[in-house]
Amino acid sequence: MNSLLKLGVIIAMVGISYRLLRVFIAGGVCTSKARMSGKTVIITGANSGIGKATAVDLARRGARVIMACRDLERSKTALNYIVKKTGSSSVILKHLNLASMKSIRAFAEDINTNEAKLHVLINNAALMSGREREEAEDGLELTMAVNHFGHFLLTNLLLDLLKKSAPSRVVVVASIAHHNYMETRSPFRFDNMHSEIFYTLWEAYGQSKLANILFTRELARRLSGSGVTANSLHPGISKTGLFNFTRHFGCPENIGNLLSRVTTLISKTAEEGAQTVIHLAVSEEVEGTTGKYFVDCKEQDPAKTAQDDVAANRLWHTSAELVGLGIMTKKV
Repeated sequence: MNSLLKLGVIIAMVGISYRLLRVFIAGGVCTSKARMSGKTVIITGANSGIGKATAVDLARRGARVIMACRDLERSKTALNYIVKKTGSSSVILKHLNLASMKSIRAFAEDINTNEAKLHVLINNAALMSGREREEAEDGLELTMAVNHFGHFLLTNLLLDLLKKSAPSRVVVVASIAHHNYMETRSPFRFDNMHSEIFYTLWEAYGQSKLANILFTRELARRLSGSGVTANSLHPGISKTGLFNFTRHFGCPENIGNLLSRVTTLISKTAEEGAQTVIHLAVSEEVEGTTGKYFVDCKEQDPAKTAQDDVAANRLWHTSAELVGLGIMTKKV
């Protein structure tokens, strides 16, 4: 075998191997063909990544998609892209800053006043803060404020509309990071909820994702019999704007960009990462399923710490007090 032929065989084998790897990385696919005509969906963080890919899919299915985004100027580009991609005239952009309780309340008031129905609420937006502790507008640690407290408040303020629209669904994008957010498999750290004892970006992010699952579990329990279901998921390691090597790890910009390119090769695309979100939002297969955790469109058990019903109930009451819901959450 001459050198050129050997090289061709090697290149072909590498190509086939990479293709098989990509299929493995992509994971589960939502196979449901369900239409969403007449359905209204809210997606937080719909201007990029998994949220944007989910918005494209649901708009194609005929849903009225409300993009709830912090940066309206940047989000207009995403809105135009989604409309052009789907041909839908029912994609709406609204301002929502999950780091501000004032903004969340204003958004919820707008929705409750102007929307007759809400069939799916997708709590997708998330951030990983920097190497130093940062605070949100209301003084809460930024990662927990956006990833958990913001969505907790938003969901509670929209519950009456979700119940009115039943059957309806709440979908919470969590992460595999909830499994071991510290070196030991710790329960939820109520004493370090705001990183008041110590802060690392991984601890804060992992704890916020554990909070997502505990919140979903308790929400599902409280909504039993209401016609509103609540499920959480891990979308897979996806190439989105969440992980920034320069911001989070202090890498020089050129090295950070290189690492981002390498990460792209072994991560899901945003469209692949959106599949489980879409599955939980539309699939007939999960109709009536609630309080569960999904990976690659299949139900899985989360970490033991995420199955702690006592912690879930305590987190609910603690969160309600912190966001100012008080007595309103004693009975959902």
